[in-house]
Amino acid sequence: MTTSDYLLISRGQWDETASKEDVQDAIDRFYAWYERGVAEGVLKPGSRLENRGKQVSRDGITDGPFAEAKELVGGYWFIVADSLDAAARIAAENPCLDYGLTLEIRPLEAARARAQDVTNETPPAWRPDEG
Repeated sequence: MTTSDYLLISRGQWDETASKEDVQDAIDRFYAWYERGVAEGVLKPGSRLENRGKQVSRDGITDGPFAEAKELVGGYWFIVADSLDAAARIAAENPCLDYGLTLEIRPLEAARARAQDVTNETPPAWRPDEG
């Protein structure tokens, strides 16, 4: 069975109605889940992200703006699975989901980028069905 790597992106904020004790318990259970997954080879190391950063574009380097609060990215990890559905099932075991965080799972694209391919970066005018 062939496996692939999937990027797991943690988004959102803790439920305001959750107690700090409940959230800490979920965090503790997350690290147990994460360390077990790394030991079993279904997760690869990732990291929490600090809440500061820079935005780099052709216009220069700025202190933002960043995505809206509901879209904040809190961290990233990698899942090793045989399909996107299997990766989603692994991610669904993350205890932090109980307290408001959401997870996005994305397959990693192995192919090199080509301007002719329709990708996330392709403007609508270049797409055959929209242009």
